[in-house]
Amino acid sequence: MIGNLDRVFALQGEKITQDSISDVIKIEHNNIYYYVKRYSSAGKGLKRFFGKPRVRGEWENLQWFSQFGIPTADIVAYGLEKKWGFFKRGAVITQEIPNTKNLADLATERRLLNNLTVKTISEQLAECTRILHAHGFIHNDLKWRNVLVDNQNKVYLIDCPVGDFWRGQLLSYRMIKDLKTLDNHAKKYLTRTQRLRFFLTYIGGQKLTAESKLFLLRLLTRRSRRYDKQSNLSLLFTKRY
Repeated sequence: MIGNLDRVFALQGEKITQDSISDVIKIEHNNIYYYVKRYSSAGKGLKRFFGKPRVRGEWENLQWFSQFGIPTADIVAYGLEKKWGFFKRGAVITQEIPNTKNLADLATERRLLNNLTVKTISEQLAECTRILHAHGFIHNDLKWRNVLVDNQNKVYLIDCPVGDFWRGQLLSYRMIKDLKTLDNHAKKYLTRTQRLRFFLTYIGGQKLTAESKLFLLRLLTRRSRRYDKQSNLSLLFTKRY
């Protein structure tokens, strides 16, 4: 189907997204659908010249997900091209996961009004996040639009070009950032009790140790420049624990 980057960049298909450094199209081959993400730049700002190109992060991180046992899209092709030692262009092609929608769309369709659906999705997402963090890996863009759910409520993680491994205090800080990103979306659609259950699943039990209480309180009281200053989930947490 794909021979080289010239053919990849010549492909025509359904436009899904486009920005200043990449575009995504959907194509069909032998009754199977694929997503083609094409990068014309390594990244934004100085990242155009330094560090790992986003397209490489894209395919490597999906491969890490598979190694960690986290459901994700199957990669069918990837590659990049350099000119004079600098990134010129690159692409990654993944096979469509049938009958899926992203979690943000499901929320707007009111599918999350069902408590059993919320419980099933929440437990899987908490476990996926816990596994990532246990390996020292941070997603860095763990928004609901990057979480797919199929019609059996199975969860998949996708779109992770800026994810990376961290250690020490930076790992702890970024773990909280991943969780805060998830909760910033959750508080728009879920009850405080449902959100608290997600965190309890993430830390691996119904009872909190002194260490896990401290970690969770750091998360719940972490100030955000983009969203409200303090998560109202902290009120429920401090009352119960």
